[in-house]
Amino acid sequence: MKRLILMRHAKTEPWTEGIDDHGRALTKSGHRAAARMASKLGDIGWAPNLALVSTARRTRETARHMTDRFPESSFDYDDSLYLAGERGLADTISDHDGIGTLMIIGHNPGIHDLAISIMRASGSADHRASMRLAAKMPTGACALYESEEDGAFLPVHLLLQNFLRPKDFPDLAG
Repeated sequence: MKRLILMRHAKTEPWTEGIDDHGRALTKSGHRAAARMASKLGDIGWAPNLALVSTARRTRETARHMTDRFPESSFDYDDSLYLAGERGLADTISDHDGIGTLMIIGHNPGIHDLAISIMRASGSADHRASMRLAAKMPTGACALYESEEDGAFLPVHLLLQNFLRPKDFPDLAG
């Protein structure tokens, strides 16, 4: 079985003149949301074997909450994921076919575009999750896909299992 987790970084400080986009930090609520999502992923047994993370500060800070929750997981930071589009993200995923559970922590619109594209190719096990994903991929959200195939990460094999948003779990630590 293969699993793919597509995650958008958590809430960040707004971009303004004088702030480098690559260096924007998470807000306090962004840190809490990232911690909630890490907790929820752990609770439902979706620990990544490998997480590929954009090098932007906001994605690295989001990933830090994942590393705290999943110390056995590997985390690789990749410049090419910074503001990557759907095609670039898909290519990165296909380069990691030997991984059981792969997580990508990136940015919109690319991460949302890819999540929608995969869902359109294979469908969803949860209609409500697909409707929420189709509407918006808010900061800190995760789209969870699963395939019964052990081979390549092919969109046609990856069925949407769930779509998690930080606001869905206000009672979790964080």
